[in-house]
Amino acid sequence: MNLTPVGSIRDRVRPALAEELANIPWLRTLTPAERRRAEAVVVVGEAEPGDLVCRIGRSPTYWFGVVEGLLKMSNDAADGTSMTYSGLPPGGWFGEGTAMKREPYRYNIQALRRSVVAGLPIDDFHWLLDHSIGFNRFVMNQLNERLAQFIAAREADRLNNPDARVARNLAALFNPVLFPGVGELLRITQQELAYLIGLSRQRVNQALRTLESQGALRVEYGGLRVLDMAALRGMATGPA
Repeated sequence: MNLTPVGSIRDRVRPALAEELANIPWLRTLTPAERRRAEAVVVVGEAEPGDLVCRIGRSPTYWFGVVEGLLKMSNDAADGTSMTYSGLPPGGWFGEGTAMKREPYRYNIQALRRSVVAGLPIDDFHWLLDHSIGFNRFVMNQLNERLAQFIAAREADRLNNPDARVARNLAALFNPVLFPGVGELLRITQQELAYLIGLSRQRVNQALRTLESQGALRVEYGGLRVLDMAALRGMATGPA
């Protein structure tokens, strides 16, 4: 997978289209006046594979969300290897903690495929925090759900079970609170999933066959369809 950055996402920023605004989940929590204010300042950028949407050490200027495509949140270890924290599919908004504190990013956000990313200017993000009860509830739910996700990831990593790692990562990507744009069908290739998890494509394929045989999901052309979320989450904890 070629992840060499091409140009800059800043060079491809434009106002959000009506259909793109319609798919931003937190806009639905606002009053009409708050929504008009937010819609007027939301922009979108087209990220090519390898583009860094957020970079370690940079101060945030926007709160970002995925309209289309797939991003990954990662960090570089001391030995030069990359540690992936999460995939970010459509509907996911991220970095609210960093935006709230206005502190430099402690992670990179990189496009795995051609993606469309929306951004709310950080000053408008803080204005909504100060004025909108609905927006505050949305952000609180995001923080709470993300904390639970990272705790689950920590527990799964201790298992050293590849099937459980695949199940845990898929359960996270199908999270309806953090990624409402996914629904029941996640558009992802096995190579992209392998890249997110840190396993070979062959090992991911083997794990998917196991999960499919147990009725948790179905492998379809161009993606994965969840059939039993409870079963998928159960498999994420490893064998009993």
